[in-house]
Amino acid sequence: MDDPLDLRGLKCPLPAMLARKALARLAPGARLTVLADDPMAVVDVPHMCHREGHTVEGVTRHSSHTEFVLCANSSRIRPAEGAAADPDGDRAPDPEAPHRGPDAR
Repeated sequence: MDDPLDLRGLKCPLPAMLARKALARLAPGARLTVLADDPMAVVDVPHMCHREGHTVEGVTRHSSHTEFVLCANSSRIRPAEGAAADPDGDRAPDPEAPHRGPDAR
């Protein structure tokens, strides 16, 4: 493992954004250690990893900061299980679904 990405002193949303940028440059399966002292990083970094297709392998809280061990994955976008991939976002309406007009709630 290389030197950690030291993001201590940076506030939300920078730790998650910079970790995302660093992970994007890594080969799939490569590990990255991130150090952050912003309390929101404990929420933001794992959320970013989940959204981007990376894995959080470990989170260690120290007295002055949190250490994240992250693993870069090759899949950046994962469709929901059982959902068909729809790259254009153009889905045909389900003919069995009830019609819901613009005023429906």
